[in-house]
Amino acid sequence: MDGSRVVSPNDWLAARRQLLERERELIRLRDEVSTARRNLPRVRVTKPYVFDGPNGRETLADLFGKRRQLIIYHFMFGPGWKEGCVGCSFLADHIDGLRVHIAHRDISLVVVARAPMPQIEAFQERMGWRFRWVSSSGSDFNYDYHVSFTRNDMIAGLVYYNYEIREFMSEDLPGVSVFYKDDAGGIFHTYSAYGRDAESLCGAYSYIDLTPLGRQEEEGHWQAWVRHHDRYID
Repeated sequence: MDGSRVVSPNDWLAARRQLLERERELIRLRDEVSTARRNLPRVRVTKPYVFDGPNGRETLADLFGKRRQLIIYHFMFGPGWKEGCVGCSFLADHIDGLRVHIAHRDISLVVVARAPMPQIEAFQERMGWRFRWVSSSGSDFNYDYHVSFTRNDMIAGLVYYNYEIREFMSEDLPGVSVFYKDDAGGIFHTYSAYGRDAESLCGAYSYIDLTPLGRQEEEGHWQAWVRHHDRYID
């Protein structure tokens, strides 16, 4: 039905019930996909990754804290950048409010970027965020999880990103990776998603998608409207 049409309450109700069936099917499919995601096989992490944190050096195991599950958001923010990626900042605006909730589901959430800690801390203070953020500067972590790329990649013009070979776009790109730590201290990589495949982490879209005008994003211009939250005019 054309969203610009004005109809009677009964006609609207019939159209709404028809859409409701599709929404419920989407929920069922999402639940099935979530189950399949949880059942993915795991890869043991053997490389001793070390990060720079606010209080010094931290290992990947340290990032779990007391919890068995760890979500890492790969934030696009490289050494020397004036500020972090706008789209990553849009996503990061959602994190602080949910931390307490996911902590009670045995989950730690940490943001990782290649920028050095002084650069990260200055930007984090500007944005008013309180979540845990560490630097992978000097580590292979970002490269091994295919969110950062070398000068040779740039020269070649091709990178492996989101499970396929693509044209070089940037030295850093966004993503999310999930890890599990067993009772013996073994760490396992369970899941990674990149680009729009991690869009579900942006809860604002769930609200925007309820409205008649929706996202108002032109094809090929995903998130072109997004700004750092201190840069909107009103």
